[in-house]
Amino acid sequence: MSEATERDVMEYDVVTVGAGPAGLAFAIRLKQLDPEISVCVIEKGSTVGAHILSGAVIEPGPLDALLPGWREAPPPICVPAGDDEFWLLNKTGGRRLPVPPGMKNHGNFIVSLGAMCAWLAPQAEALGVEIYPGFAASETLHNDDGSVAGVRIGDMGIARDGSHKPGFTQGIDIRARLTVLAEGARGHLTKRLIERFKLDADSDPQSYSIGIKELWQVPEGRVVPGKIVHSIGWPADNHTYGGSFLYHLDENRVALGYVSGLDYRDPEYRPWEAFQQWKNHPHVKSLIDGGNIMSAGARAIVTGGWQSLPKTEMPGALLIGDTAGLLNVPKIKGTHQAIRSGMLAAEHVAETHKAGATDSSGFDAKLRASDAMAELKKVRNIKPGFKRGLWFGLANAAWETATAGLSPWTLKGKPDWNTLQNLANAEKPKRDYVDRTLAPRDRLAGVYFAATEHDEDQPVHLHVADTSICIEQCTQEYDNPCTRFCPAGVYEMVEDEGGRRLQINAANCVHCKTCDIKDPYRIINWVTPEGGSGPNYQNL
Repeated sequence: MSEATERDVMEYDVVTVGAGPAGLAFAIRLKQLDPEISVCVIEKGSTVGAHILSGAVIEPGPLDALLPGWREAPPPICVPAGDDEFWLLNKTGGRRLPVPPGMKNHGNFIVSLGAMCAWLAPQAEALGVEIYPGFAASETLHNDDGSVAGVRIGDMGIARDGSHKPGFTQGIDIRARLTVLAEGARGHLTKRLIERFKLDADSDPQSYSIGIKELWQVPEGRVVPGKIVHSIGWPADNHTYGGSFLYHLDENRVALGYVSGLDYRDPEYRPWEAFQQWKNHPHVKSLIDGGNIMSAGARAIVTGGWQSLPKTEMPGALLIGDTAGLLNVPKIKGTHQAIRSGMLAAEHVAETHKAGATDSSGFDAKLRASDAMAELKKVRNIKPGFKRGLWFGLANAAWETATAGLSPWTLKGKPDWNTLQNLANAEKPKRDYVDRTLAPRDRLAGVYFAATEHDEDQPVHLHVADTSICIEQCTQEYDNPCTRFCPAGVYEMVEDEGGRRLQINAANCVHCKTCDIKDPYRIINWVTPEGGSGPNYQNL
């Protein structure tokens, strides 16, 4: 790999990409086991937690094992789970259903995952882990034999035209014996490594959902701290996987959000609009009307489960957490799986390092034989069942739960980019939407609450391979769904004196990765912008 100028190099035993729960749990556990090993964690967000978004209700078992005394000084938002409710909604009301076993939360905690990661970071640093927020890994480094040798930090101070601005800083190379990818769902480095090493050759296509979340301050007396409410049904039609969460916090705050499966087939579907519609349902509006949004954001969620797990090791690197695809969809929980996999990886690395091994092969086999994978195998058919519609999905979920996943079959599915119906034969389901009165009124207002920041004069980090496809073929076949599935209004089709063209408002991007997943032509490629760019989520 030749460079015009020689780059500065930092060397560690292990470099971890991503300061989420998996990456931090890995770093903490590794230093607990082997204080002499050198570990650094790099994080593209401006601070640890700035890009972290989740529901989030956590199962505390893995955190208890990682930090046994954590309950004595818990994260800043940590509310013991109380009563659970599960609803099937219609436009004006709904029916309360029995709470599915996997969604019963007695003994769990409602947290802000971003705040929890910010709380974990200094505990890792106290053990000697070096954490660098605001540093975005733009590519992986490789040895002559092709094995992963670390990561390259992206250059800073490049203008949109490619020239160097006065504050230009060349990114450094971080070289390590082992690189651990903990980027979360649809990590941009992980995506390339899966393709390079054919890690998904024996697995089903990965699938995803998009979760859109807001944190509200509501009037006094409405919140019941610890109450947890989930729903399915309206505003999704029977062929669109969709559901909500509503978590009562302390200090008159509620966290609420809506999840849309990115395997939806209606080209006119709008995930952000579905969320706003749900907020205006009488059950929700009565809680938040008169309140104020404190923070908002969106993030892809990996939902493929057991059958979509890629191989999690390659020469010089490992995959953990949501990067590997360990979220338990029926539970709507992945944090315990992330921590669990991070600890397992750390224990494996410490063991191989102690034995003098130069690589960490064998991790994939250990992960597949672990409790994390046993948990996923039991529920492997539940989310795929909803691809056949709401009612089949509910019946199938009841069967799979009753049999503990012992069905002799494993349901399959198509990749999310390949599920949209052509406009000519799209079903055009009845939306049955209501007039909305609650904020925000449009997606740009939502971007404001995400506090997202990008230098307007940096290169566009959303690469479209051939915009003529957008203008001609996609307009006719799908009516440009990128203008609807993006929750931040990044993609616009505009008409001006030059004709119809695609406009990319990259500064709006909240790094949810939906475009990289759902684009039906696979011509959109999300790459990392400058380190520190993007959303600055507060307590999401």
